[in-house]
Amino acid sequence: MALTAGARLGHYTVSALLGEGGMRGMGTRPSMDTDRLTFWGIAYSAIVVHTTSYLVVGAVAFTILDYPTLFADARLQSLFRQADDRWVMAGPLFQPLRGLLFGAVFYVLRDAFFGPTDGWLRIWLVLVVVGILSTFGPAPSSIEGLIYTTIPARFQLGGSLVEVLVQSLLLSVGVFHWVTHPEKRWLTWALSGLFVIALVLPLLGLLMG
Repeated sequence: MALTAGARLGHYTVSALLGEGGMRGMGTRPSMDTDRLTFWGIAYSAIVVHTTSYLVVGAVAFTILDYPTLFADARLQSLFRQADDRWVMAGPLFQPLRGLLFGAVFYVLRDAFFGPTDGWLRIWLVLVVVGILSTFGPAPSSIEGLIYTTIPARFQLGGSLVEVLVQSLLLSVGVFHWVTHPEKRWLTWALSGLFVIALVLPLLGLLMG
């Protein structure tokens, strides 16, 4: 009896968190045929969308939030490289690796993410909860970061938090729409072109700097 009650409680808890659509996606065939999805197809989408959204959102935040001045603050100098550091300029070149890691997770959870029509929201919630708010280490804008670091709360809960929330949302919506609409070839060409630009620009900056 206890085992049965526990199983029912677990079912209701998961249903509340994921919704009935999520339960169907976990137990039966989802609304989209996720069997045709390949690892490299999802991974490529994640690499391209993450890298391009990272550069675009980062460039906007760099300008609006005035990162050069912010990082020069005495309270942040020991934590962040300065804005003119060559490693900072090279940052976008490392983003395909992060995109590949995102893609690996998206592939493992493809039935829950790309089956239901609200899959983009599921992806975003997972990224926000696990990747931003509840990281295992004391990353800025996370709960652990607020507790264990001396980074001002104004910085952690201000523009920098908005930046990662927006970028993770673009990643979620972009990957979901691309993966679930493979017939839109123009989208593949457009995003792939932006991806190349996102890698060429910082590379040129490093070569000329």
